[in-house]
Amino acid sequence: MHTLHFSRIRRLGVGVAIVALLATAGACGSSGSSADGNGEATSAPRGTTADGTAPGFDPADYDNVKADLKASGATFPQNYYHAAIDTFSSVVPGISIAYGGGGSGQGKSDLADGVVDFAGTDSVIKDSDLGNFDGKVLYFPTVVAPITVSYHVDGLDELKLDGPTLAKIFSAEVTTWNDPAIAGLNAGADLPSTPITVCHRSDASGTTTNFSKYLDAAGGKDWTLGSSDSLDWPAGTEGASGNGGVAQCISKSDGAIGYVDLSDAKSQKLTFASIENKAGAFVQPTLEGASAAAAGADIAADLTYSPIDTDGDGAYPITSPTWIIVLAKQTDAAKAEAVKAFLRFVLTDGQDESFTSSVSYAPLPSGLAHKAIAQLDSIEVP
Repeated sequence: MHTLHFSRIRRLGVGVAIVALLATAGACGSSGSSADGNGEATSAPRGTTADGTAPGFDPADYDNVKADLKASGATFPQNYYHAAIDTFSSVVPGISIAYGGGGSGQGKSDLADGVVDFAGTDSVIKDSDLGNFDGKVLYFPTVVAPITVSYHVDGLDELKLDGPTLAKIFSAEVTTWNDPAIAGLNAGADLPSTPITVCHRSDASGTTTNFSKYLDAAGGKDWTLGSSDSLDWPAGTEGASGNGGVAQCISKSDGAIGYVDLSDAKSQKLTFASIENKAGAFVQPTLEGASAAAAGADIAADLTYSPIDTDGDGAYPITSPTWIIVLAKQTDAAKAEAVKAFLRFVLTDGQDESFTSSVSYAPLPSGLAHKAIAQLDSIEVP
């Protein structure tokens, strides 16, 4: 038995499909370092299980598995999932996967309603909603990435923002770009009197949850809208569906600002602000900064965690986790094996930094990835 790493996949010619996909997405990025569960820098797991000895992913193990999987949910990791699905399906042709996006709220609802085999989400299920699911839900973390604060202001190529100022902007209390709150952070910048257009998600979104979690943590008394997949946004703001929709909202209007995953922000060639972190440093949304933030997060027993506003000089404070969620008790043996196969690929060869960074995501801290690999045994195959 052998392990099929991403580098070998490329030698087999499957990389041609990925190159085409990435060209369509227009995404490229710098690779970030990984870290273990204690925050120490390590390499991401390369086809090993938690004990570091057994093969992690061998497509030959799934030659006899035939299944068509449906999935929906978070758009934040969608570019990564499409690349991973394209690669996985090329080496395991008996398993097809359709990931439809729709937002974290849609994914959670679809899994509860039994219309998908797994879902993507950037936010955890509310305790009050757990009864909607047919049994225990398992969280499998996949990648980590920054949420950019992207903006479109003609002639403004650099911008610094902190938590209180962002809270005022997204609460529609700061309404022009030359407001003293923005000017005070950007000495010497030529800030126009252009009105600010706030772009936000109109669908139930884990990206909204994590962005508003940051504003809850860093915005102080200036943020009063709370934190959730859906918020009661002020009048005059503009909603759009998906991260890609918010990116388009920003790009089309001079004076616009919004929150967008790094992959879509790069695809739309948006400009993004430097955000003040807990150490008082203004940092750009980079994969290195996302990895540093994830390294400082506490991991719960169910593998949920929050890298929002963690400590560390280089940590980017608006860093999002994301998970694939599945029901622990499966009802279809072939689909259960197919879901486990895809998750194993994502958590082993799919963590290769040359792969994740090419679509502007960082791999998981290796300690967290190892825990997720071990959790695969909790998926019950009937």
